[in-house]
Amino acid sequence: MWNDECWDDVTPGTQSGSGAVAVVPQVPQTTEYSRPEENRRSSSYQSKRDADGRDKRSSHYGSANGPGVTIEVSGHIIPRIIGRGGATVRQLREQTRANIQIDNNRSGDGMGTVKISGAPEDVEAARNAVNDIINGTNSESSRDTGYPRSSDSRGTGYGRRDRDSGSRYESSSNRGWSKSGGGGGGNRGGYFESYDTQSRSDGQSYGQSTYSSYQNDDDHKDEIIDWAALNKQADEAARERWAKCPPLVKSFYRELDEVAQMSPAEVAAFREENNNIVVDRTFKDEKGTKNPIPNPICEFHQAFGDYPDLMEEIRKAKFTKPTPIQAQAWPILLRGEDMIGIAQTGTGKTLAFLLPAFVHIEGQPVPRSDRGGPNVLVLAPTRELALQIEKEVGKYQFRDIKAVCLYGGGDRRAQMGAVRRGVEILIATPGRLNDLVQEGVVNVSSITYLVLDEADRMLDMGFEPQIRKVLLDIRPDRQTVMTSATWPDGVRRLAQSYMHDPIQVYIGTLDLAATHTVTQLVEVIEEDDKFYRIINFVRQMQPTDKVIIFCGKKTRADDLSSEFVLADIPCQSIHGNREQSDREQALEDIKSGHVNILIATDVASRGLDIEDITHVVNYDFPRNIEEYVHRVGRTGRAGRTGISLSFMTRSDWGVAAELIKILEEASQEVPHEVRDMATRFSAKKDRDRQFGGGRRGGGGGGGGGNRRW
Repeated sequence: MWNDECWDDVTPGTQSGSGAVAVVPQVPQTTEYSRPEENRRSSSYQSKRDADGRDKRSSHYGSANGPGVTIEVSGHIIPRIIGRGGATVRQLREQTRANIQIDNNRSGDGMGTVKISGAPEDVEAARNAVNDIINGTNSESSRDTGYPRSSDSRGTGYGRRDRDSGSRYESSSNRGWSKSGGGGGGNRGGYFESYDTQSRSDGQSYGQSTYSSYQNDDDHKDEIIDWAALNKQADEAARERWAKCPPLVKSFYRELDEVAQMSPAEVAAFREENNNIVVDRTFKDEKGTKNPIPNPICEFHQAFGDYPDLMEEIRKAKFTKPTPIQAQAWPILLRGEDMIGIAQTGTGKTLAFLLPAFVHIEGQPVPRSDRGGPNVLVLAPTRELALQIEKEVGKYQFRDIKAVCLYGGGDRRAQMGAVRRGVEILIATPGRLNDLVQEGVVNVSSITYLVLDEADRMLDMGFEPQIRKVLLDIRPDRQTVMTSATWPDGVRRLAQSYMHDPIQVYIGTLDLAATHTVTQLVEVIEEDDKFYRIINFVRQMQPTDKVIIFCGKKTRADDLSSEFVLADIPCQSIHGNREQSDREQALEDIKSGHVNILIATDVASRGLDIEDITHVVNYDFPRNIEEYVHRVGRTGRAGRTGISLSFMTRSDWGVAAELIKILEEASQEVPHEVRDMATRFSAKKDRDRQFGGGRRGGGGGGGGGNRRW
């Protein structure tokens, strides 16, 4: 809307570079104009031409309370007075209660004018504020005046603040706005529009939804932040928060003399005989006193002899002796140390962290009813693995310890009800856990024993942000266990951030390797021939055989299972797009023997413990060699042998060199076609490095390019 705030002509005076050069009293005028039609911009004011060719417009200027003043300033100062989206000039009007009008470069000589009118004390306050901006002192004075500010190299500040609807210069019928003619401020059409909270919708406004600013990036200077002080405050706040937690006991291990008296040679021999157990501090360069690494145990009673009811559960499970990782992990965890366990799938990692968790829960000095929530949290990457861990917990009835599995796709209400009734162990996928934490159903501040199971897989699936978010709310003096089949940089980084001087236990070697109980067969084949090959393979299966067929995509798994059904071949399928009940039914069918074929994506490559799988088929070769190792590990479990069959096409040449290392390490035959693929891919990478050609990631050539690499 129009009001009486239009421009008056400015009598140019003698100016110099920048700053205020003249203060000229003005005589109030009372000319007013009515609102023009929206589609007639030329009628927004009545224009006359003077001898210089400039528009001469009359406006209401001055005030009944006193005369106004005009400050002439250099054109480059005008944007500093206006501010982003007109915020600074609006703030000046509100704070000083003066009527401030800005005419930017109307004279064509690089100068602009600021007109101030109102009560004498208001005019004086506004003039002082404008002079502060001109002289570069606004950033200091704004601390007292309340003007918006942000740092720049001239000390000026301008920000955005909505004008109070109760301002004396705004009414329901009048909204102040103004135009200035030619050349100034970089506005289209040669004019600048300054107006209040309700902007025009015809594209003429300065303060649109995306604001423009005269502030140059070169003029910007960040404020100095005292990070040391902020970090100190954060540390103090964290100490104050966690000081309220109940006392925590982590050490329960009583080393028997027969274990403590083992000589270094005996310890080394035991570790070498048990799949070459390697144990050491993960971060050796960390300062501080380090306890010696405990010797491994040989029998169950050496770790759990003080818990006869737990020993009874172990006897019921018919275990004869600890697995290699259990023999070394149990003394470490019972002593309260953080641990990283790296071992191939099917080596007993779950029980390695689970039995010490039972002892940890029972050994806390605070009664369970007063702890405010569960003590143990196990994070798993997939629903299937989480459910399998829950099933493993259910096998051991130790002093009425209860567990619940929280996973997406399950009965949310039932999961919430179980948590509210009280549990000691939470087994969860990161997504569902975060949901229930945000809703206040789960309180993770009571967690004192944390397990990150298959940590490398969780990072591969993109769960690192959710994991870090959960860890922020868990007390820092907790005991942390991390299990993984590989040791990538992401897992190492996570361990360094959230574990306290952990001990690393790995079985065999840190180099990637497939289990030696599996015969690995590789066939180089055309894409179109894979279906006929898999049909031929299935037709030749024995009645006692069980196979998991891995596909690279969910749609491929669905298509293949449909073809099998049409061919009267019983099968089940599992992938991320299937309902949770269907996924659980598929696993139950393959375990019970109702079907002997499971078609799956990589959701089934980790943690699934189906002991009688005899074959694994990689219908689509995996995206990386780590997934190949995990897929192969689905067979040859619990002392059995197995066979893996992998179909490779020319588009998989990028992984051939790594596959050769895996096969050679396990003394498997390497087809000459795979060696040729590795040689050609290496030569292509050399050419790309030399000439800068080729697709990113080494694709192109070789039969359509590498779709994954």
